[in-house]
Amino acid sequence: MDQSICINLAVERVNTSVPTREQPCKLFTPGEIIFLQSDFMRGHGTYPEDDVLKASVAGVVEQIGKLISVKPLKNRYNGEVGDVVVGRIIEVTQKRWKVDTNSRLDSILLLSSVNLPGGELRRRSVEDEQMMRKYLIEGDLVSAEVQSIFADGSLSLHTRSFTYGKLSQGILVKVYPALVKRSKTHFHNLPCGASIILGKNGFIWISPTVSDANSSGGFTQNLDQKVLKGDREVIARLRNCILALAASKIPLYSTSILYAYEESEKYQLAELLNPESMLDIAILTQQKIQMMEDF
Repeated sequence: MDQSICINLAVERVNTSVPTREQPCKLFTPGEIIFLQSDFMRGHGTYPEDDVLKASVAGVVEQIGKLISVKPLKNRYNGEVGDVVVGRIIEVTQKRWKVDTNSRLDSILLLSSVNLPGGELRRRSVEDEQMMRKYLIEGDLVSAEVQSIFADGSLSLHTRSFTYGKLSQGILVKVYPALVKRSKTHFHNLPCGASIILGKNGFIWISPTVSDANSSGGFTQNLDQKVLKGDREVIARLRNCILALAASKIPLYSTSILYAYEESEKYQLAELLNPESMLDIAILTQQKIQMMEDF
C-alpha cells in the first residue's frame, strides 16, 4: 500500500532576506540575576538578594525608568480599568451576574451596569430584576469592559454600550492573557470575512462579520441565521492561526493575526493542526512583523 509523507525543510521556511532581531527578548527564570539593586527600583516579579535584583517568576523583564519588573508569560488575568474582556456567565444572583473572566476571583456584572433592551435609560425596578434570566443565563458568553476594581481585586464590569453584550454563533479561543497586546480597539472586522474580539483577559471571540449596532441592547441572539460553510472555514482557520501564534509566544493583535492568516493559506485547514505547520506560520509571521518594524 502506497503511503505519502510530507516533509517541510527548514530552508523552505526561513526567508534569509528578512532581517531578524540581533538580540531577542531574554526569558528570566526564578532566581536569575537581573541587575544590581543599587541602580534600579524593585517592581513586581523581582526580589533583592546580596545587593542584586533577581527574578521571582519566569518571564520577560520590563523597564520603566529605573523601575524593573518581570512580566510572567503564564499567569492569571489582572484586570485594569478600561480593559475589554470576554467572559462566561457562571451564576445569576440578586441584581448581578457572576462572570468568569480568567482572573483569580469571579467578576461582577451589576444589573445597573447593563443597557436595558432598546437602550432605555431609567432606574432598575423589581420587574427588571425578575427578568434578569431573559437577558443572560449561566453559560452565556458576553463582551464587556472593566469599570472598576473592588478592594479584594475582583472586577466590576459594564456593558453600557451597544458594542458590548451577549455573544453567539462563533468560537471562543483561550490563550495566556500576557499574549494579548493592548491597543486602542479590541474589536476588529477582518478583511478575510470574520469579526474578532481580543479580550485582554486571554479570551478571544471569533464570529462571522456583524454590524456595530444592535437595537435590542446587545442581549438578543439570532440563532436562526445560518453560518455559511465558507464563513465557518474562515473562522476555523483564524482559530488555528491564533493557536499557532500562541504556541510560539508571539503577541496577538490584529496585524499579527492577519499576517498569520495570509501565511496559512498555503495549507489545507486540517494541516494547520500539524505542529510543523504551526511553527512555520509562526516563524514567517514573526519575520513579517520584524520587517515592518524595521521600516
